Amino acid sequence: MTKTRKNIKTRTICVVLLYFIITSFTGGSAPADAPFKFKTIVIDAGHGGKDPGAHGSYSLEKNVALAIAKKVQRLIKKKMEGINVIMTRSTDRFVELNKRSEIANEHHANLFVSIHCNSTPEESSHSEKGVLLLVYGFHRKQEQMEALRENASIYIEKDYKKNYGGYSEKDPTALIVLNAFMQKYRRQSILFGEILNREFVDNDGRKSRGVKEQGVLVLAHSAMPAVLVETGYINNVKEEKYLNSEAGQNEIAASIVRSIETYRKDIK
Repeated sequence: MTKTRKNIKTRTICVVLLYFIITSFTGGSAPADAPFKFKTIVIDAGHGGKDPGAHGSYSLEKNVALAIAKKVQRLIKKKMEGINVIMTRSTDRFVELNKRSEIANEHHANLFVSIHCNSTPEESSHSEKGVLLLVYGFHRKQEQMEALRENASIYIEKDYKKNYGGYSEKDPTALIVLNAFMQKYRRQSILFGEILNREFVDNDGRKSRGVKEQGVLVLAHSAMPAVLVETGYINNVKEEKYLNSEAGQNEIAASIVRSIETYRKDIK
């Protein structure tokens, strides 16, 4: 096969991949025998072990985050049959940030939800309250591009260079495909964040700071739609009580799961 024919073959493969990326998000027609399957969710309880996270007057972020994450896991298993739930940690142990995103990438998750508590500086009045939803910031887009590149199915294949006629990750067309994935996952992250925001505000009556972009490492390295949920301010006395209560944790977990159910319907 000549070099020109190899290049044409490579570009054809990339264009076909790009088509399926676009149609899978916009709802365009795709082959009937290859439907999109939303089947794996990674729930990430922030901090853990030697990393306590934020401090309240009597509680630690790592414990609150884990308690809520476990409730989310149980509720998904109860309400969303067939969904595989992966926990980055199920006990009080330290998990490196890179490892958390690696877990999600290795399981080819369809959604990554990281659960945290917010806090204000020590010198503040600790009067801040409410939820905050974070998606990765554009200034870290190169890191997510790298995660997408490493997670691309084509590279898993033993002889991908031979099978795909000299396919190269540096090829401009290949970069277009990876960029399309990144843009798609960004839109879906924002979509899920907005759904979460509505649930917290309209259903639970919580105050919210909205959906914001931030350079969060664990989000930037996740090759899938990903949102970090700041469930409340642990160093606000009233919010700390809410975050540690069974009722509060159940309410937060229920809102997250309802949001996942809505999100799954919206992207099909």
